[in-house]
Amino acid sequence: MKLILSLGLLLSLSIYKAQEHISSFNALTITYKFHPKFFLYAEGQSRGIEEYTYPDYYEIKGGLGYNLTKNHKPFIGLGRYATYKDHAINKEEFRVWLQDVIDFKQGRVKFENRFRVEKSWFYEPQTEKNSERMRYRYRLNVSVPLNAKKIAPGTVFANVYDEVFVVTPMKPSFARNRVYGGFGYQIDENFGVLGGYLWQREFEAKGNKNVHFVYLALNINIDDTDNDHKNKTYHFPGAD
Repeated sequence: MKLILSLGLLLSLSIYKAQEHISSFNALTITYKFHPKFFLYAEGQSRGIEEYTYPDYYEIKGGLGYNLTKNHKPFIGLGRYATYKDHAINKEEFRVWLQDVIDFKQGRVKFENRFRVEKSWFYEPQTEKNSERMRYRYRLNVSVPLNAKKIAPGTVFANVYDEVFVVTPMKPSFARNRVYGGFGYQIDENFGVLGGYLWQREFEAKGNKNVHFVYLALNINIDDTDNDHKNKTYHFPGAD
């Protein structure tokens, strides 16, 4: 807890000194487990990057996951993404991806390793420009329940992660780094909320850029299988 508060204070001072503003990052996620091995996932997002109260980025995405084992979950997904500038759409993106999630626990602490490969097609309607991109991502996500031995209804938990992004054919290849810290609360068997701070560093050819997000999310988990609810696991995708 002291470490998280210290990091928050340090980051706040950094924002103040650089005179950078706070952006918004809001998400709604739904995980539907319809078979002991398979689950569907859907997510909607809005972000106010240039102004906190004015959304200028939207995305909607989803896909199919497979519980290969309890701790190993490959996934395939697709989505549409839109960026706005001056109240008009500036760039559209269609993306498909493959990912693999491998996690393990050490006591109460859960470590999640996520590997993802993405293919994107872009269209800029104002200039009629088309482009493509391959992107490779790795995220280490750590979560720990604070008032229970595991996450269950009524549990408060802390969550931190770091994610790196590598792209091609754009330059520089090391394109982005994300660091997140926050807290969540599992309200009941279906609903959970998350909130925290996300620092995003963009490595651009014309100069590096920092983006500071306040992240808020509502996560909905639906399990239609006959699994033992005492051993139920809850999905917290985090800022994506």
